[in-house]
Amino acid sequence: MFTRAKGTAWVEIVQEMAFSFNFDIPLQTNETNDKENKDDKAKEVDLKCSEVSATKIKDAVEHQPLLDPLSQIENWVPETITIGALPPLLCLNESVFEKTAPEREDSEEILAKTLTQNSDLISGVYEGGLKIWECTYDLLEYIDDEGETFAGKRVLDLGCGAGLLGILALKRGASKVDFQDYNSTVIEQLTVPNVFLNCEDDENEEKNSSPPCKRKALNATEKLLDRCGFFSGDWNSFLTLMQNKTPSPKYDIIFTSETIYNTDYYPSLHNVFCDLLDENGIVYLATKSHYFGVGGGLCLFEKFVEQNNVFQIRYLNDVEQGLKRHVVSLTFKK
Repeated sequence: MFTRAKGTAWVEIVQEMAFSFNFDIPLQTNETNDKENKDDKAKEVDLKCSEVSATKIKDAVEHQPLLDPLSQIENWVPETITIGALPPLLCLNESVFEKTAPEREDSEEILAKTLTQNSDLISGVYEGGLKIWECTYDLLEYIDDEGETFAGKRVLDLGCGAGLLGILALKRGASKVDFQDYNSTVIEQLTVPNVFLNCEDDENEEKNSSPPCKRKALNATEKLLDRCGFFSGDWNSFLTLMQNKTPSPKYDIIFTSETIYNTDYYPSLHNVFCDLLDENGIVYLATKSHYFGVGGGLCLFEKFVEQNNVFQIRYLNDVEQGLKRHVVSLTFKK
């Protein structure tokens, strides 16, 4: 069992959460550096949505899970995450998941590439979804402090990875939770199994019968799938896919954690917020102050949001241990 005490960050956690990048960084001359320093303000202006559009990299796909996805996974080991008064959350053990990677089907080949390249981010290939990053725990702690129940809410877990934020919303009464990650392998082999690990028992318990027959178990699984959606792909194509639905969904709550590390993604992320958030909805964003090696962070993202003048950002919680981290909210300006 993994228990995280409030306001603490264990050494083991810090070591796991350090980003390892694999980006091609061009050689910079002094002349280039001088020019970049002179053009800092111009660069800020260039971040406006009206002037920048992120390139579509991976087409969005809606995944239809099997009725018993756990039966398709061999050698999986669950661990329990306990934070404050939140219900215990189960997830596949990361170490075991990595060690058994060669045994898994992976059309994207991200499992092999992350191991051979020793990288947590491979631009355009893999965007870190197989790890649970520090800021996800920060956001879970904030939810624990606020006592949010999510009853009847429609929730989007954007860049979900293991899906803990969306799973918590399901366990606390959300009417619908959609999970989105860049990689289909993450959705199929990590997010979906985690959802079933956490929520299948909840559905069965509602039957108030000991142990349910196969038909009842299938009914419970179908009921769970009615409350969930699973999507992979880049944010531009994901947004297009959702806009083409009838009706196009609007979310009361959008969770997103550790997703502003790359400024190239800001326009597409902002567009998802603009088009999929309900007019009275709220975005909960958990982030580090700065992501070394990639260049993104809260300061740049906040300037980006201010320039587009659509959302109001409010600071909800600051975490000082290790790299400075924040939980903020975005709501539409009235």
